[in-house]
Amino acid sequence: MKKWIFMVAFWIAFAVPGICYSEEEATEKDKEKEPVATMEEVVVTATKTEEKRKDISNSLIVMDEIDVEESSAKSLGELLANELGIDWRTQGNYGGAAEAIHIRGMSGNGTQVFVNGVSINSPSLGIADVGRIPLNNIERIEVVKGSGSLLYGSGAIGGTVSIITKRPKRDRIDLKVSAGYGTEDTYQVSAEQGMFVLGDFGYFLTANRRETDGFRDNSELEHQDVSLKLVFEKGDALDISLYGDYIERDYGIPGVKPPAGTQEFFVGGTKVYNDEVDSLLNKGSDEDCHAVLEVKSQATDWLGFRLLGNFTNMENYNYLRYVSGGNLLGNKSWTTNEVYGVEGNINIKPFKGASLLLGSEYKHFDWENKGVNLDGSGTELDPTRTATEASLHTTGIFSEAQYRPCRFIKGIAGIRHEDHSQFGRENLPRFGLILNPMQNTALKATHGRHFLAPTPNDLFWPREDWGGGMGTQGNSDLEPEIGWHSDITLEQSLFGHRLFLTGSYFHWDMDNRILWADDGTGFWRPTNLKSYEADGFEVGTRIGPFFDLTLNLNYTYLDAEEEAEEYDREIATPRKTWKAHRATYSPKHLLKGGVTYASGFDLTASVTVRYVSKRIWYRNETTNWVDYKTVAYTLDSYWTVDLKFDQHLFDHWIFSLQCNNLLDKEYDTYFDTFRNQITGVTSVAGYPGAGISFFFSISYEY
Repeated sequence: MKKWIFMVAFWIAFAVPGICYSEEEATEKDKEKEPVATMEEVVVTATKTEEKRKDISNSLIVMDEIDVEESSAKSLGELLANELGIDWRTQGNYGGAAEAIHIRGMSGNGTQVFVNGVSINSPSLGIADVGRIPLNNIERIEVVKGSGSLLYGSGAIGGTVSIITKRPKRDRIDLKVSAGYGTEDTYQVSAEQGMFVLGDFGYFLTANRRETDGFRDNSELEHQDVSLKLVFEKGDALDISLYGDYIERDYGIPGVKPPAGTQEFFVGGTKVYNDEVDSLLNKGSDEDCHAVLEVKSQATDWLGFRLLGNFTNMENYNYLRYVSGGNLLGNKSWTTNEVYGVEGNINIKPFKGASLLLGSEYKHFDWENKGVNLDGSGTELDPTRTATEASLHTTGIFSEAQYRPCRFIKGIAGIRHEDHSQFGRENLPRFGLILNPMQNTALKATHGRHFLAPTPNDLFWPREDWGGGMGTQGNSDLEPEIGWHSDITLEQSLFGHRLFLTGSYFHWDMDNRILWADDGTGFWRPTNLKSYEADGFEVGTRIGPFFDLTLNLNYTYLDAEEEAEEYDREIATPRKTWKAHRATYSPKHLLKGGVTYASGFDLTASVTVRYVSKRIWYRNETTNWVDYKTVAYTLDSYWTVDLKFDQHLFDHWIFSLQCNNLLDKEYDTYFDTFRNQITGVTSVAGYPGAGISFFFSISYEY
């Protein structure tokens, strides 16, 4: 599927309102922002049923469409990074860099991200690239922190992020078209349109296209996406929705920024790197599509059901070049993931205050990796073609009982039985307790077991030799990660819900954490760490709106430690031993703050400040066997400031100005190695975050 798909969707979004729109059918959008952080707000994904916030034992983050629109974030990753307990990471913040969400210090594959119930986590990597999800498609975001393995199986160890996309609204036609331009030659056009067309049948369509040169050489991005949601609504008796999306991306992969003073390097007249990027030649592309059919009904007060069927296809292509023995070589690789899933659950309420959720889920994974080596001119070497395939499946059966004998207390208990084709069976219990001493007070406690299976990449990635004793290879002997996540949370609303306070203490532990690392020979392989655990707390507040101002402040403290294999040089014959140290890339402190001003003149202004403390990275280094050692490198702490101004004019027009990293702070997000081909020196270098950027857009909406 190519660019014409995007263009057809874009023009449909323009054309349909022109055919169907009439003044009598339209109603004004309600632009008033009601406080959302209340004990009575309804959350869907925490229990797979509709529950009020005060009835959910987990710590929650809930954001609606207006929160998204008012934010100064330019991507979903940045948007969530401003929230309590969440760290957002990307390898260099260039155009096509994947954006991963880390909840309470967990790795990116410890967060399951869903769009309308279908997981967008890459099966082969385990990580969800939330940068691919367009912001204009989002109606609601629900983040549930703590172990989610009971309801969602493997990968929901730190929490879940559920994206609910926009759907049509009765008696209203939605239409919005936007165009914008910014620094780094960035432009974006987008369209969204939704309506009911035949009685109870409606649709919502979105389309986006954006391009950027990126803030470094070889960091360009071309992105386009289209999504469609079809709905058939018959009230509580029956709700059927069919959602599908398609995303296509082409991007450069610049790598780390070489150390200062690095000179340009050529092989046979081809420039390989310069003083800004590790690679001027590496490229990548992605094609993703998802489809999900959901049927749900609350047929009676005591019985409801939900059926879900989904399909995912993800294709990733990498074109990589490297220097070996003075020659320019390379390889191409294609990784394809197909996932078929089906889920059903029923919610029974046998008597007042009690409910029982019963459900079952099946997923089938097909994984394929193809590769071919390249010669100095970039020509494929047919004898080197490889193909590796694998299939996995998993079945989960779960139940969860809830009982509230009175308005002051509620208990929750459940268990999931997971049967994985590679690793066998796991039983995953979870327990919760909620105390509501007052109407707007909730004291919550949860304790649950979590489970994370190795990905097909971890297990089956074929051996790649990059020359000079360097390369990658999977590890079929890996064990799944297993552990527990516990937390205690207090939530309080005051002053008519205009002041919301939340605080949590959490502890999680994990055995057999999976981490890719240099095995000491130059090859990167996944390995199981002995242990991985953390203690921490998080506090946050939302104040307002008072006098057109709303203030958000939150702070997270994290003490995470991992016990990994390191080489012991204190003995006559160096060997690997287990040593504990601070967890890799784990910041101790996260501080975020934001102010939003919504004037009576249809002007909305917001400023967001984010602080991330130092992070540690470890690398095995040696000049000879005796000197072999593990060295720690530190990423410096940093601040960023983002701004956004929205001005509504003439009822339908919106003018927006956005500035990210206003103070143009320099910071690195990850470390890796760089080899200077002129001097022969290998050094550690960082992936730099983006500098200051501006983006101006004009939108027209009904």
